Amino acid sequence: MTRPTPETLAHRANPATVAAAATTAPAVASPVPTSGAGALVRSLEALGVEVAFGIPGGAILPAYDPLYDSKVRHILVRHEQGAGHAATGYAQATGKVGVCIATSGPGATNLVTPIADAYMDSVPIVAITGQVARPAIGTDAFQEADIQGITLPITKHNFLVQTPEELPRILAEAFHLALSGRPGPVLVDVPKDVLQAQTTFTWPPTLDLPGYRPTLHPHGKQIREAARLIAAAKRPVLYVGGGVLKAGATDGLKKLAEMTGIPVITTLMALGAFPDSHPQHLGMPGMHGTVPAVYALQKSDLLITLGARFDDRVTGKLDSFAPDAKVVHADIDPAEIGKNRHADVPIVGDARHVIDELIAAVSASAEGAGKYEPWWATLNELRERYPLGYEEPTDGTLAPQYVIERIGELVGPEAIYVAGVGQHQMWASQFIKYEKPGTWLNSGGAGTMGYAVPAAMGAKVGRPDTPVWAIDGDGCFQMTNQELATCALEGIPVKIAVINNGNLGMVRQWQTLFYEGRYSNTELGTHKHRIPDFVKLAEALGCIGLRCESKDDVDKIIKQAMEINDAPVVIDFTVGKDAMVWPMVAAGTSNDEIMFARDVRPTFEEDDL
Repeated sequence: MTRPTPETLAHRANPATVAAAATTAPAVASPVPTSGAGALVRSLEALGVEVAFGIPGGAILPAYDPLYDSKVRHILVRHEQGAGHAATGYAQATGKVGVCIATSGPGATNLVTPIADAYMDSVPIVAITGQVARPAIGTDAFQEADIQGITLPITKHNFLVQTPEELPRILAEAFHLALSGRPGPVLVDVPKDVLQAQTTFTWPPTLDLPGYRPTLHPHGKQIREAARLIAAAKRPVLYVGGGVLKAGATDGLKKLAEMTGIPVITTLMALGAFPDSHPQHLGMPGMHGTVPAVYALQKSDLLITLGARFDDRVTGKLDSFAPDAKVVHADIDPAEIGKNRHADVPIVGDARHVIDELIAAVSASAEGAGKYEPWWATLNELRERYPLGYEEPTDGTLAPQYVIERIGELVGPEAIYVAGVGQHQMWASQFIKYEKPGTWLNSGGAGTMGYAVPAAMGAKVGRPDTPVWAIDGDGCFQMTNQELATCALEGIPVKIAVINNGNLGMVRQWQTLFYEGRYSNTELGTHKHRIPDFVKLAEALGCIGLRCESKDDVDKIIKQAMEINDAPVVIDFTVGKDAMVWPMVAAGTSNDEIMFARDVRPTFEEDDL
């Protein structure tokens, strides 16, 4: 078996990021005496790492000494969770591996949430943690935690380094594993005495990953069978997930869609994979998806599923999901195929190669949109009947949807938008138009409150010339806003729009709908008591603080923030507390029970077809 070398570390998904992801470091002519810590830092340099987010502590401290002289930029965060989410935001915005560093014990366990978040959303990060010295492992030593065991279910792979000599190989393998195949987080746990021991550094190492061979190219027979089903279908749908973005397959997707005339839906993790403005785009499916997208899935006779995993937020009650549809399911991870929904045609492969080969297979028989005129007539009627929208509050408060819509329109489609989790996340997915890949970052699978501020920081570090706006809620913002101090000190001018409704908004919505308005522990005090005062808090953290409470001032405040490019900006948009996210499929119910507004259910009748 031929072992891969560091020159082949990059997943050949997005051509724009391959050169940056693969190492370009020359081979070391002769072994260089150094410590384990020196070998670690030299390996990061050889792997092309530009930045790492972290906090030093006792067990990892030896690594920080050679890092002092390294060309790798280290950004000192205020909490390890911020380091992990920043690495994720950096990776999502650039396509490169994000790197975070923490010490042993609580430093390492503070990375668990962002590692789990990256695992759920298939984000390539490498977490490097210090560990107590090898003789002390298993003795409950000071700041000892079995971080390898703790993260076993939430990492693509993890390592406990045993000798300083193996550090270059393990780090090269970690980067290869994180970025290739289905991307994901990899943890490298390094005992303190391994960092302190003397060794020699050589590069490149020989990777030793027996059995790890991601399937990139699909089987030709499966492609032909998929093409046959596409040719026979009357109500097909291209069901597009985040894997299409990760594979750099968006150009191919557009070509396939336009060639066939098939409707396209993009999941929460795939927004930007297909232009929102494109006439074939029906929007986002699922719990808070558009009525046409949900209907299209339910009434489809063929789902061409590309890089998606039939998540429960998309399918609703699984046994009622798309009951008449055959399924073509393409994914680079064979474990996803058939996990939630039986696949009539399972295709294992990288989405870019799958789409390219589907284009070749269906091109001869493609008839374009005319073939599906009855299908499109129904879908277009639903688009007209049930467009996304919102009602102005009757109490004179500011509508959060209006704020987010104006941010999208004034800032434009070239910016990166990063959302926290909750109502504001859903409104940002609905009312900002995403025309390009890599412009929408959010925590989809884990739904991590506190994601937005540090992820926006990481995204801005990775793409400093691109405007980065975080759409956050007052609940999420209070979890990780300490990283704004990092942004201020490091010169990272992110924009944070806090949609401040004084409550845990999505929880309040559920309490309104399903708990008879019994608002148990959802009021935060940011309205009634202005605790904290977000403008003063922003200023205390070294940022510019602005406040907007009136619809008449929204555009002016957004434009004011856009003109500030030498400091982070926080805008407290004080909005009404009673706005709800519509449409909605209640958890555990069928997509057929979608509510367009409270007590308003679109009818999905068979005679509509």
